[in-house]
Formats: sequence, C-alpha cells, structure tokens
Amino acid sequence: MRPTRIALVFAAGVAAGCMTAGPPLPAQGPPAAATAHAAVSPLLLDRTDMGLGTTVQFARIPSANELFDLHNVSGLAHVVIALPSWPKTYLDLQPLEQMPSDADLIVVLGGFPETREAVEAWNQLQVRARVILLAQGPPPSSNVLRDLSAMRALERVIVDTDDPSHTGYERLQRPISFRVLKD
Repeated sequence: MRPTRIALVFAAGVAAGCMTAGPPLPAQGPPAAATAHAAVSPLLLDRTDMGLGTTVQFARIPSANELFDLHNVSGLAHVVIALPSWPKTYLDLQPLEQMPSDADLIVVLGGFPETREAVEAWNQLQVRARVILLAQGPPPSSNVLRDLSAMRALERVIVDTDDPSHTGYERLQRPISFRVLKD
C-alpha cells in the first residue's frame, strides 16, 4: 500500500506542476533586425566545401580585437566581410592582418575602386583573402580592368545587369559572371 500512495502523491505533484506552469509559449522567429540584415547580406555557397564549420559575417572591416575574439568561435571556417565600397588605403585593411590563420577570409566588394591605391592595398595585405567584386554595369575605364587584373586576391567579378554581356570586360583576366535580379 505504501508504493501506491507514493505513486498517487507523485502523480498529484506532476499534475499540479503542469497546471501552474500555464500554456506553452509560441515559437518565436529571429528578431526583425536580424531578418532584415540577412535579406541584404550575401550567402556564399561553395559546392566543393563539404566540411562542417561556422561562418562569421561582418558588414564592415572588423577591429583587431574582434578578429582576435574569433579564436573563441567553435569550428570557425570562414569570415565573410561584405562592404558596399572599397577601403581607400592599406591602413583601412590593416586590422585584417589579425585574421585567424585556420579560417578563410572572403570579401565581397561593391562597385569599382575609386583609385589605384585602393586596389594596391589588397596586394599589400599579408593574409590569404578571396575577393569577389560585385559590379553594376561596365567598368569606368580600361585602367580599372588593368588594376583589377593585377590584384592577387581578386577571385571573381560578378556583374549585376539586366542584359548580360562581356562588353567592357574583354581585358579582365579574372572569371566573370552575371547576375540578373528579378522582383
């Protein structure tokens, strides 16, 4: 009779506990700010990358302290930096020298560089980087293409256009692809 009494007390305690907890809360999605940021941020997919890993993304050049803190990120594989315009000098890029050596640095740059110095700054960087140029329309001059072709870190040029054409890019010595955006 004693085990039955213990079971009844236990069942009454469980029932009372469940009743006082209230209804379960509905599932919540990410905050609206995070959703809006994800809509404009690039998602890079590499079909040759079969490993598991963490990608950390910045919309600016991170500070040396932020890059040092990445050593604490579990399974860090990639650091993606998406910039709307080119950094002007090597001093702007210098914090990237603190990149963790076991992670890839992928930089998406918007538009064309304003000066040759902006292109040469990437050649001074002593970090392995993969730069992707996201351009709108043809380049402003053939000198820009010459400078881009001499940039070691430039991996690819992607042109946003309604009419894909190599016109203006004939002298570019990098892979080029086109992206047509539809509403």
